[in-house]
Amino acid sequence: MEQEEVKQNSLPENAYRELKPGEVYKPMMPANTNPKEVTVYSVVFGIIMAVVFSAAAAYLGLRVGQVFEAAIPIAIIAVGVGNLAKKNNMLGQNVIIQSIGASSGVIVAGAIFTLPALYILELDAAFYQIFLSSLFGGLLGILMLIPFRKYFVKDMHGKYPFPEATATTEVLVSGEKKGNQAKLLAVSGLIGGLYDFFVSTFGWWTENISTRIVGWGEMLAEKTKVVFKVNTGAALLGLGYIVGLKYAAIICAGSFAVWFVLIPFISYFADGQTIAVGEGVTTLIRDMSPEALFSNYARHIGIGGIAMAGVIGIIRSSGIIKRALGLAVSELKGKKETTEATERTQKDLSMKFIMTGILATLITTFLFFRFGVLGNWFQTTIALLIVFIISFLFTTVAANAIAIVGTNPVSGMTLMTLILASLVLVSAGLSGTSGMMAAMVIGGVVCTALSMAGGFITDLKIGYWLGTTPAKQEAWKFLGTAVSAATVAGVMIILNKAYGFVGEGAMVAPQANAMAAVIRPLMEGGATPWMLYFAGAALALILTMIGVPALAFALGMFIPLDLNTPLLIGGLVSWYVSTRSKDEAVNKARRERGTLIASGFIAGGALMGVVSAVLKYAEIDWFIQWSGAEWLAVVMYVVIIGYLIYDALRAKPEGK
Repeated sequence: MEQEEVKQNSLPENAYRELKPGEVYKPMMPANTNPKEVTVYSVVFGIIMAVVFSAAAAYLGLRVGQVFEAAIPIAIIAVGVGNLAKKNNMLGQNVIIQSIGASSGVIVAGAIFTLPALYILELDAAFYQIFLSSLFGGLLGILMLIPFRKYFVKDMHGKYPFPEATATTEVLVSGEKKGNQAKLLAVSGLIGGLYDFFVSTFGWWTENISTRIVGWGEMLAEKTKVVFKVNTGAALLGLGYIVGLKYAAIICAGSFAVWFVLIPFISYFADGQTIAVGEGVTTLIRDMSPEALFSNYARHIGIGGIAMAGVIGIIRSSGIIKRALGLAVSELKGKKETTEATERTQKDLSMKFIMTGILATLITTFLFFRFGVLGNWFQTTIALLIVFIISFLFTTVAANAIAIVGTNPVSGMTLMTLILASLVLVSAGLSGTSGMMAAMVIGGVVCTALSMAGGFITDLKIGYWLGTTPAKQEAWKFLGTAVSAATVAGVMIILNKAYGFVGEGAMVAPQANAMAAVIRPLMEGGATPWMLYFAGAALALILTMIGVPALAFALGMFIPLDLNTPLLIGGLVSWYVSTRSKDEAVNKARRERGTLIASGFIAGGALMGVVSAVLKYAEIDWFIQWSGAEWLAVVMYVVIIGYLIYDALRAKPEGK
C-alpha cells in the first residue's frame, strides 16, 4: 500500500523520454492494481464540467474564433475539489472527470467552425440538426481513433512531445501538493467574469477601444484608412496569455499586415477608381471605411491562406496515414488474441464493438442526412461516403498534429472538405440553398470528427502515463460527447437569437464566416474571388518556405484586428512575468500562476458572456450609454492587466 502511494505522487523517470532496448514503461497506477476510476462522483462531476465548459467555449469561440483548451482548467478544478472534500484515491477518478469534461472543447470547435455558417447563409438550422451533426462527428472521431491508440501513445513513447497532455498530466500528478490552485482559479474566474459582465450587460465601459477616440485618430482612419483597435475583455486577455508571445505575435503579424500595409496600400490608389469592384460591392474603395475594405477584400486573402495551410499540414502528415492504416489492419486481424493477453492499462474496447459502433453511427448519419437534410437517396449516399472517407483518413492526421505541436489544423482541413463536398454535390445535381445546407452539415460532421480525434488522443496519452484503463476512458467519452453536443446546440441557438451572426454587433464566428464565403459562390454560381484566394495560398506557401506557421498568420489576416491585439497584449504579459527573475524556478512558478489566473479570466468571462446573452435573449436590457465609456475602458483595461501581472509575480517556487 505504501509503495503504491509513492508511485501515485510522481511520474516514472522514463515517462517523457524514449525507452532503451528492453526497457518497459510502468505507469503510476500499475497494471496489476485496481484503482478507482468510474464512480458516481467522477461521472457526475465530468458531466458538470462538460456542460459548463461547452457553454463557455462556445461563447468565446463564436466571439473571437479561438477555442480555449478545457483539459487543464478541468484537471485543476477536479484536483482542487477533491482535495477540499478530502477524498482519497482520486487520481484515476480525476482522469475520468477530465476525459468526460474535455469533450467540451473539441465538440465546440467542430460545431462553431462550421454550423454558424447556416445562419450566415440565411438557412434555418434546428436544434436537432446542430446536435446530431456534432454528436455523429464526435462518435466517428472516437471510434476511428481507438484502433490507433496503441501506435500514438505506446509505440511512439517519448517520440511525440504531446504538449497539452504533458501539462494536464503534470497538473493531475502535482494535485496533492497544489490543492489551493482551485481557489485561485475561482477567484480569478470571479474577477474576469464580473469584469466582462459589467461591459456586456451594463455598458459601464466599452468593449472596444480604438484610435478614433481622439481627433487625429479619426482623421487617420478617414484619410489613410489606418486604425488601431483593441477588445478590452478579460477573457481575450487571458487567452493571449495562454497562447503565449510567439504564437500571438504570428497571429498579430498577419493582422497587422492587412490593417497597416494592405488596406492603406489599396486605398492609396483608390482616387483613380471609377467602378465598384467585387461580388455584391456597390461602393468605391475611396468611400469605404477600413472595416469595409477588410470585409470586402483583405479577409479573402486570409481564406486562401487558411485553405493552403490546411493542405500543407495534410501533406506533411501523409506518412502517418500509411502507418496508421497498417496498424488498423493488424489490429483487425489479431485483435482477439491480443485482447486475451492484454494488461488492464492496455485494454481497449473490442474491435467488434468498434466496427459495430462505426456501422451504427454511419447508418444513423445516413438516415439523418436523408430525412433531416437531403431528400435524395443518391445524394445522401454520396454525402455519407464523403464523411466516412475524409473522417477516416484525416482523424489520424489531426491526432498526429496534436501529438507533435499541440495544435489541430482542423479549420483548414474542414475548408478543404467543404470545397470538395460542394464540387461533388454540384456535379450530382445538388446546388442552391439545399446544396449549401447539405455541404455545411457534412462539414460539421467531418470537422467535429477531426476535432475529437485530436482532443481524444490527448486524453488517452494522459491515461497511458498515469495508468488508467483505456476501455473505461473510451466508453465514457461517448457520454461526454453527447452532453457537450446538446449543450453547444442550445448555446448556439441562444446566441443566434440574442446577437445573430450577421450585421452590427453580431458574433464574429470567423471560421464559419470563411466557410460561408467559400461555399456560397460554389453553390449559387456567383463570382468567386479566386484571385484573392490564390494570393493568400501563395502567401501561405512563402511563409512555410521561411519557417513561419502559415495557419496562424492566415487566421490573423481573417480575424478582425480588435480581436487579435488582445492576444498580443496577453502574450507580452506572459513574457514579462516569466522573464523578470534570474532564478528559472521563480520564472516557472510565476508563469504557471499566471496561466491559472488567465484560465480563470477565460472561463469566468466566457461564462458571464453566456449569461449576458441569455439576459439579452430574454429582452432584459440594463445597458447604458454615456460619453466617457471609452476612456473608462482604457483605465479599466490597464487595471485588469496590472492585476494579472501583480498576482502572477506573487508566485514562489514550491518549497519556498
